[in-house]
Amino acid sequence: MKQKCIILIDGSNFYFKLKDLGLHNLLYFNFSRFVHLIARSYKVVSVCYYVGRIRQDGSAKTNKLFDGQQKLLGNLKKHGILYQFGYLLKSGGVYHEKGVDVQIAVDMLVTAYENVVDRIILISSDTDLAPAIKKAREKGKTVEYIGFSHKPSVAMVSFCSESTLLKKEDLLPFIKSK
Repeated sequence: MKQKCIILIDGSNFYFKLKDLGLHNLLYFNFSRFVHLIARSYKVVSVCYYVGRIRQDGSAKTNKLFDGQQKLLGNLKKHGILYQFGYLLKSGGVYHEKGVDVQIAVDMLVTAYENVVDRIILISSDTDLAPAIKKAREKGKTVEYIGFSHKPSVAMVSFCSESTLLKKEDLLPFIKSK
């Protein structure tokens, strides 16, 4: 029987790593093909993309961001990717994403404790997830860190059972222009 996996994507983390590579147009990112690449021979139980919800405040900037997020959510839905929202907290004129790490950690633990999958594939370089990774591994789950070779998280490599570092060339086939 094929081993099962779940894929958890920290949306903000993913976006900014791709942006560093000049590949930040997620509205046209082929998530289906990307999931197929990282899941390899595992049966994918679910894929979830976690992101802070943009709230409109009437400004042109938030309206543009909100519109972009709605298009991204449409692309995720088209590819069968679930999504969950954290929230954005404005502090000193800068938005900070809140609640996403907790949701990812909870989903990792529920998956591990309910024995839903054999492997948790985590696309996040957020070391706040270390306690959840440790518990999932204690429950016998393989936790694979998917990172980026231009900015790998050495800590995540050490916390997880396995690591895969993607290069720009690995990601180019999933980016298409308008």
